[in-house]
Amino acid sequence: MAQYLLTIYQSGRELSPEEFRQLCVDVPAFDDKLADAGALVFHGGVLSPESATVVRRSGADFLITDGPYTETKEHLAGFWIINAADLDAALEWARLLTVAHRRDVEVRSIEGRDIDELLAAHDAGEL
Repeated sequence: MAQYLLTIYQSGRELSPEEFRQLCVDVPAFDDKLADAGALVFHGGVLSPESATVVRRSGADFLITDGPYTETKEHLAGFWIINAADLDAALEWARLLTVAHRRDVEVRSIEGRDIDELLAAHDAGEL
């Protein structure tokens, strides 16, 4: 079974109070479905980009700054790591999450190879 990352991005569109209340019912119901199916690995929400701290390497030193990594209108709001048989199964979960969260969902495969496999792929020119 593969693992997939489902991410929700906050855009400039604010939810109405009614939409937010319903989201607070629908998202936990979605989480329960994932858990009941044995598909939930982990999920969490993140605070606003203004709460971020960025660490950048600058030569032999490090620069630490407040604020988001990049200035954008959209930002990461939450994520789920799920187990799914394949991409089609992960996309089905994403469809349900899109309805529950009222936002678009990005689906990405999680790298399943260990470091030795990655080194071999790199050395073979496959990365």
